[in-house]
This record gives sequence, structure tokens and C-alpha cells, in this order.
Amino acid sequence: MTSADPDADLGLLSPMRGAAEETGDVAVLRALLDAEVALTRAQAALGRAPREAAEAVAGAARVAAFDLPGLVARARSGGNPVIPLVEDLRAAAGPYGAHVHRGATSQDIMDTALMLVAHRTLGPVLADLGRVAGDLAGLAAAHRDTVMAARTLTQQAVPTTFGLKAAGWRKLVLDARDRLRAVRGSLPAQLGGAAGTLAAFHPDAAEAAEAAEAREAHEAPEAHEAAEAHEAPEAAEAREAPEAAEAAFHPEQPEPEPEPGGDPGLRLAARFAAELGLAEPVLPWHVLRTPVADLGGALAFASGALGKLAADVLVLSRTEVGELSEGVGGGSSSMPHKHNPVRATMIAAAARQVPAQAAVLYGSLAAEDERPSGAWHAEWQPLRECLRLVAGAARDAAELVAGLRVHPERMRANLTLSGSTGSARALVERALKED
Repeated sequence: MTSADPDADLGLLSPMRGAAEETGDVAVLRALLDAEVALTRAQAALGRAPREAAEAVAGAARVAAFDLPGLVARARSGGNPVIPLVEDLRAAAGPYGAHVHRGATSQDIMDTALMLVAHRTLGPVLADLGRVAGDLAGLAAAHRDTVMAARTLTQQAVPTTFGLKAAGWRKLVLDARDRLRAVRGSLPAQLGGAAGTLAAFHPDAAEAAEAAEAREAHEAPEAHEAAEAHEAPEAAEAREAPEAAEAAFHPEQPEPEPEPGGDPGLRLAARFAAELGLAEPVLPWHVLRTPVADLGGALAFASGALGKLAADVLVLSRTEVGELSEGVGGGSSSMPHKHNPVRATMIAAAARQVPAQAAVLYGSLAAEDERPSGAWHAEWQPLRECLRLVAGAARDAAELVAGLRVHPERMRANLTLSGSTGSARALVERALKED
């Protein structure tokens, strides 16, 4: 028998979870480091940091080089893990440490990292949902004429077809896939600075003066000579009187020169998002939590869509019904004859948890001021749990549908009422045209 770190949460009580690799603490640390590296790279790309600084920070941002348990312990003092991480990354970057986290706030990095975690998690989830939809299309087509009882309020109603039921499951899965795909494509980077104004990313007067001096230093000597040869008398007099020239060209409170190409804060925010492959937000969203709420809503919908499929499988696989069964059922510790629908059970368990977790994300919309206390902190664990549960549900649904056994003879035997199935076949054929 092997043992793990006694403090580790390995998922003993959560077999319905998935995406452990994409959402674990190591994955979050990787995303935090990726956000810091992207910020330095963006600043270097716009000439606000040496390119050597970007290389040094990227080289230092190796997950294995950081003490994860130590970061966890130190995160309590400041209320988030970014603060101790920045301290360690600056030390690891050596002489370029001053360019780590420059101008950003902890929430910028934390929000961005969680969007990266979500983006990376949803890729495999979408792939699993695609497999579920494909297998359900096959079931719907194969059983478009397989008659079974429709049940309403737990009682048999009129005949329907299993093909139509499978087409309905597929429709929900496609709807979930489309919502998750759309929200994944819109997940934004976060960059606003201390109060969401991007003020820290505007060069101050000293930086503007340094930039001007640097430009002058790179001008060709011939250009200076030509300028002197053609200078106006007033300029020649000013050159001969340094104090007068200083007063003329350096007012008491000089304004920094604007960067070419627009507002410097907006340019940096756009470059930062591009470095990460995330969307560029219209505004910093420290207290505008639409991205998190939309993500939570899409995840809750996906869990419910898969939960509907699981609920039907659970009902139809009861011993006294026997119209469906899982290809690989689970055993029992006391009744070895049982063939339990474990995959459907795990999906149903996830579907009951995700809406409650998503409610916390919606509650965080009511965030005060320009940066709130507690609202964004409250999102971290519920968001990760939603991602894990939906990833597990999608994985289990793919396994369930791929091995689902249909028993048409039991469907016919259970049908107590005769009658037409109406437009069931036409409905299936129309539903299967949707991709």
C-alpha cells in the first residue's frame, strides 16, 4: 500500500470529478506564472521593459522551482497566493525582478489565471461532449422506429420512440456544447491595475524624458549637424543660452508624450490578452463579473443537460423496467448480482452540485466599489468545482453513451397502450440535421 501527503485532497469523496490535471493546484500555479510572464512579455514588446527581462522572467517561471506548500501557507497573510508568488518570482528573476508584476494588482493575475484554467479545462470537455453527441446521433438514427412508452408524471402516456428520446438528449448536449464553446471563446484577460484605470501603465514624466533622451541618442550625427546648419536664429540664441533653452523646452509640469498607436494602457491590455490567447475585455472587470457569471451559467446548463440524460437512464435501467442498461455497470459490496448504473449515478450527482456552486458565482456580481473585499475571493473554489464536476460529467457521459445497451423487446413488452407515434420519425430526422 502506498501513502500520499496526509494533507493532500486526492478526490476520495469525489469520484464524479474530472479534469484533475487541468484544475489542480499545480495547474493554477502554472496559470499564475503564465500570467506574470505574459505581462512582462507584453511590456517588453511595447518597449516598456528590456527584452532580457522578459526572457529572465520566463526562464524563472518554472513550476518545479516554486514551493507550492509554502505558497499555500503564505497566502493566508495577504488573502491570495499572488502576493507570495510575486515575491518569489522577483527573487528568481535576479536583476530583472523589478519587471515582475509591474503595474498589476493581485486580482489582475488571479482573474487571468482562472480564465486560463477554465480555457484549458473546457477544451477536453468540449471534445467529450462532441463524442456524446456523435454517439447519440447513432442511437437516434438506429432507433427512430423503436417504439416505447412515453411517460408523464411517472405514468405511461402514449407511444413514442427511443430514437426521439435519444435525439432530445442530443439536442441538450449540443446546446451545452454551443454555450461552453461560446463562453470559452470570450474568456478575457484581466488587467486594470490598482483601481481599474490602467494608470500604472502610463509612462510618467521621468519615463517620458528618458524615452526622449533615448530617441535623441539614436539619431544620426548627420541629422544633428543638418539641424544646426538650418536652425532658426531664435533656436541658435536659445542654444547659446542654456538656462533660457531649459525654460523654453521643459515646462514646470511636463506631460508625457503619448505612445504611438493610441492609449498606452489600452495597448498594453490588448497585448497582454494576445500573449495569453484570451479575449481582450472592453473594460477591466474587477467588479464587472459578467465573464465569471456567464461561465458559471454555461457550466450549470451543461451539468443539467447531462443530468437529464442520466436521469432517464437511471429510470429506464431499473430492474422492473429494464429498457436500458449500462455497458459496464458497477458492482455492490453486499449484492454481487447487481449491475448498477454507476456512470449515470455519477452524472446525476454532479448535476445536483453544480447549480449550487454556480449560485455563488452569481452572488459575486453584487460587488462593491472598484475592487471588492470577499466577492472575487468567494469565486475561486466554486468555479474550480464547477469545472471539475462538468468535466467529470462529460467524461462519464461519453463512456455511458458509448456503451449504452438498448432493449427494444422490453420496451415493447412494457408498452400497455397502443397508438400512433405521430411525427416522431420526422422529428428525429430533423433533429439529426443539427450539428
